[in-house]
Amino acid sequence: MQGYSFELITGPMSCGKTEELLRRIRRCIIAKKKVKVISPEVDTRSNGDYIESRNGLWLDAIKVKHSIQILSIVKPDDEIVAIDELQFFDSNIVKVITKLMQEGKRVIGTGLELDFKAEPFGSMPELMCIATSVDKLHAVCMKCGSDHATRTQRLIDGKPADKNSPLIMIGGDETYEARCIKCYELPDVQQKQKFKLLQFEHRL
Repeated sequence: MQGYSFELITGPMSCGKTEELLRRIRRCIIAKKKVKVISPEVDTRSNGDYIESRNGLWLDAIKVKHSIQILSIVKPDDEIVAIDELQFFDSNIVKVITKLMQEGKRVIGTGLELDFKAEPFGSMPELMCIATSVDKLHAVCMKCGSDHATRTQRLIDGKPADKNSPLIMIGGDETYEARCIKCYELPDVQQKQKFKLLQFEHRL
């Protein structure tokens, strides 16, 4: 696929999004294309300025805080722009990618389509709409072994996180795991407490 395009790789945690991104980037490098790799500053899982897949592959990347910075980082002779973890960027990321495409760039990006509450994550819905191609990857469910895991299960002390937990919580395999729809859990402690209180008041 040539310029004027946006390839979006999406799916839950541990489905191989970054691995696939790195595979495509390496092919571009072999083809002697000028590539710029970008990652959000908020993603602190890597200790340096690089992106890394779970199988140990890595590549140097430029960390940015705001999506608008990408436009000043990408130079006219850059042919490929690879952006990891798109869900963490502010809403301007949609305009930024649209402009990059208009400038003839081939944009390749990854992002979680759903957050830990199984709700659309950040600007991912809009990004899926403007993408010229979308690859939706599945993971292996870490609970039952199904190869159709589409949900990201957040764990706190080994148990499913409450739905009222903060939206963004950076973590690795100890904090998140892929699950199928059947095994995915989202407890609501506050709702249970309200229900118990109503039951108690009803008894009085």
